[in-house]
Parts: sequence; structure tokens; C-alpha cells
Amino acid sequence: MSTMYQTVDPSTGQATADYPTASDAQVREAIAAAHQGYRSWAATPLAERIAVLNRVAAIYRERAHELAELITLEMGKPIRQAKGEIAVSAEIFQYYADHAEEFLAPQQLAVESGSAEIHLQPTGVLLGIMPWNYPHYQVARFAAPNLALGNTILLKHAANCPQSALAIADILRQAGLPDDAYINIFATHEQLSEVIADPRVQGVSLTGSERAGAIVAEQCGRHLKKVVLELGGSDPFIVLDAENVAATAKQAVAGRLSNAGQACTSPKRLIVVDAAYDQFVDEVQRRLERVTLGDPAQPDTSLGPLSSAAARADVIDQLHDAVANGAVLRAGGQPTKEGFYLTPALLTDLNRNCRLWHEEAFGPVVMVYKVADADAAVELANDSPYGLGAAVFGSDPTQTDQVAQQLEAGMVFINSNTDSQANLPFGGVKRSGFGRELGPLGIEEFANKKLVRRV
Repeated sequence: MSTMYQTVDPSTGQATADYPTASDAQVREAIAAAHQGYRSWAATPLAERIAVLNRVAAIYRERAHELAELITLEMGKPIRQAKGEIAVSAEIFQYYADHAEEFLAPQQLAVESGSAEIHLQPTGVLLGIMPWNYPHYQVARFAAPNLALGNTILLKHAANCPQSALAIADILRQAGLPDDAYINIFATHEQLSEVIADPRVQGVSLTGSERAGAIVAEQCGRHLKKVVLELGGSDPFIVLDAENVAATAKQAVAGRLSNAGQACTSPKRLIVVDAAYDQFVDEVQRRLERVTLGDPAQPDTSLGPLSSAAARADVIDQLHDAVANGAVLRAGGQPTKEGFYLTPALLTDLNRNCRLWHEEAFGPVVMVYKVADADAAVELANDSPYGLGAAVFGSDPTQTDQVAQQLEAGMVFINSNTDSQANLPFGGVKRSGFGRELGPLGIEEFANKKLVRRV
């Protein structure tokens, strides 16, 4: 049987572990088990489900170092950032443990006589298709609210982080979750099509590429399945004036290089008004040139490798295309001989002929655009097929609020980088997908919002 799931250390390019894909029979058995498990897990008292989530959060904190080391090994995230991901994952499970009773309480509706309530109830087996860039966080934001609700989960993780996938399943077992309430499946793409088609599966959540999202959405539509999609973004980072340019540039570079630029809500397009542009670009370039690539397992490393040879090759192709079409590469963009490293690149003077005008740059590439004023900044920010997050920096609160309201994005942060917190809804518009995760909205996506009317 061919091996699809493999750990390759991005800092060396060496394979360290591999796992065979599931057989068709194993996938069918997993569906049947998750369906059977749903009957008992949905009937489990909410207090007991909450207790499991509390234990998951505690185990994440106890095993933080071990879990972070696996993230670093499998996808190259610097260890400090990997520990941060584990901490956020624990917070998500804790958040839903703390608030599930509140979120799942019946919602009273105003009626002329009798009573009417909305009850949030589980719907059944869900399929999660998750990416490699945040191997624990992405699963947590899908699994925590749905396990609290009473749904059961089949989880297909990314092929390059199988050990993290197994660790997640182990944490849930250790916390007391029944074996059939969350099942990891090392499935093939063909097998996933069969899972989506199975009538026992009630919904799909995918975080990944636009191409993968389109395929899954088409299959879900054919089989009348609810789907939540988070498909990346090309987030604008708008600078409206020359106040605090150095501090703003510091935030831009820190946000852009986090996780080697492999974050959906990374500030990918820095859109700067003319009055601040030259000073801002100089500050950004100085900061980028001080960055040194390093072993992600070392605590002082701020920029590690990209996740794979293919990921780096894609970014290099985009850089070459940009330069060929008139953009200026002011710094970086050079690969190393060992591992999948890329020196942080600074691009200016991009135009609509460049692929990067329309595509997401999933790597350490800083793109800076000059605009005349706030209106031009909004126009450029919205000239994108994506609409996930956005950041607006400026000293005039009225102006920053006005700009925020005009942006076509699911999330806008004013005077800070886009962030993800357990209590804040996360999601986008346009080709960034649809649906919301986290916060009070995250527990509603795969719930049956049942009306109970008494007269």
C-alpha cells in the first residue's frame, strides 16, 4: 500500500516517519463507528461533555512542550510560536467548556401567546478536513464547539503532519472522550468523496486552499450537506498616515513573518498612503534585512523554513513572475541549499499583471503598495478575490472606523494585526469562504436550530 502521510523535517528535508493510508474498509468502519457514537455522545449529559473539554484543555497545557516539538518537526514552525499555538488550542477548548451551557440554553422568542424557543441541537457525524499550517489550532476551533454540542467527528488531517494528527486523537482519548466520538482517518482524496456522499455524514468543515474548497463545496452541494469553508486570504494592512510609522512597520513585519508567512490572516498586502510610504518602506526593509533564518527548534529563532519544497517553489515562482512583470524585489527571496528556507522578500511596484495582485502569497513575502489617500486604499484593498481579514492603522479614530466599515472582509482590526481569539468569530467573505468558527457563532454552524412552539 502506498504511503501518503509522511513527516518530513522542513529544516533538513529529511523524512522521519511515514504512515499508510487507510483502506476503504477502514474508512467505512470509521463512518459506521462515528454514526453509532453519535447516538450515545449526543445523549451524554452536557455536564459530562463539558468535563471532557475541561480535561482536554488541561492536557494541552500539561503536554505543551511535547506537542509543540512535534509541530516544529512536521511543518517547521519556530518552537516559541508552536508553544503559542498549543496555548491557543487549550484556550479554545476551555472557552467552549466555560460557555457551552450558556450557548446551548434555549433562546426565547417574543410571541403573542404561549411560548417559542430556539434549541441548538446536534446533527450527527461531521467531517473535518484540516491543513498543516496550524495543525492543532485549526482542529480545535472545529472540534471543540461541535463536541460540546454533541456532534461526532471524522478528522482528515494534512498529509505532512500525521504525528500531530495522532497526538490530537490521543489527547481526546486521554481526556475521556469515547473512541467513536472523534476518529482520525488517514484518508485519500477519493475516499473523502465517499465520506461526503455517505448519508450518515451531516456536514463538512474545510480549512485549506481555494481549489480544495471549490471541490468540497461542489460535492457537498450535490449531496445536500452543510459546509463551512475557510480558504485563505490576501489580507490588506492599511497605513493611513505618517504617525507612528516605525511602530506600525514593526507590527507589519512581525505579523507577516509569523509562521514564515504561512498564515491565512497574515498581513499580505501593505497599503500605505503616499505621505508615509517612503519612510515605511525603509523601515520595513531595515527590519527584514536584520532577520536571520534559523533552526526552528531553537528558542531564539524567529523565522524558520517553509513547510515543504513544493510550498517554497510556489512562492519563488510568484516572485519571479512579479519581477518579470515589473515589480521591484528590494530584498530577499533567496532559497537556501539545505531545508526549505527562503530569505524574507520585499516587493514594491506591483501591478495587475503580476500573479500576486490576485493570488495569496503563502510565505515570507512582504508586498508594499503606494496609494494617494484613504479612498484609494479602500479601493485597492477590495480589489481582491479574497475577503478574510484586514488591519487599519491611523491616528484619526473617525477615519479608521470609516475605512473599516468599507472593507470587504470578514474581520477588521484597527491599530493591530488581525488576530484569532477563542471568543471572537473567525471567517471571511468572497473567495475566502463562508461560515464562522470560534466565539458564540462557532457552535451554531452545525447545529439544528430547532423551534419549539407551545400554545
